[in-house]
Amino acid sequence: MLLGHQDENTPERITAALDRMSHAGRLATIRAVTADEQAKLWEMFAESPADRDHFVPSGTDPLTEVIHHGRNSLPAFNFFQKRFCAADDDSEELWGFNHQTMSWITGPGFYVAHDTEEEKDAPGAYVINYTRIPPKKPDDWPEILPNEAKLGRFVYSGMKDYMRKISDHVSIGRAYKSGKPMDAWFVLCREDVED
Repeated sequence: MLLGHQDENTPERITAALDRMSHAGRLATIRAVTADEQAKLWEMFAESPADRDHFVPSGTDPLTEVIHHGRNSLPAFNFFQKRFCAADDDSEELWGFNHQTMSWITGPGFYVAHDTEEEKDAPGAYVINYTRIPPKKPDDWPEILPNEAKLGRFVYSGMKDYMRKISDHVSIGRAYKSGKPMDAWFVLCREDVED
């Protein structure tokens, strides 16, 4: 990907390169990231917190969908989307679900995303939390199901994805199950509404 020769300036180089790209360029780049590179990016951006505005930019109307295209480190079914929206209450939370080809088996994987200020020693400042599901959704999203439904209990139940920011549009996440880190990483690339 963008890693190449690595030194103390590599994170800044990666961020600058991604910020210069078009959406199509960023998308092509994240789709080429290997599992090993995802693990390295997670470590490399340990001091780069993601926040609510990274996933749903400030000023976006509540319940308006914002799509993040993803590539994970799994052996198969690597491409997916996380679809977010701002809550329509005063919580400052984001609500969302996973859009992917296996959702007919696993369920949609709904989540609530929020900061981790109340978590001790959280591995990221922002979390996609599958232990909570949103109370409502945009009309065109699938039916809200518990993450224990279907085979989702093996995928989403007890899971939290902690997030770190790489660039204005790109983030790196790592899955944790029941508080323990998994060998599972993913990169996300936000598609702006005007793109």
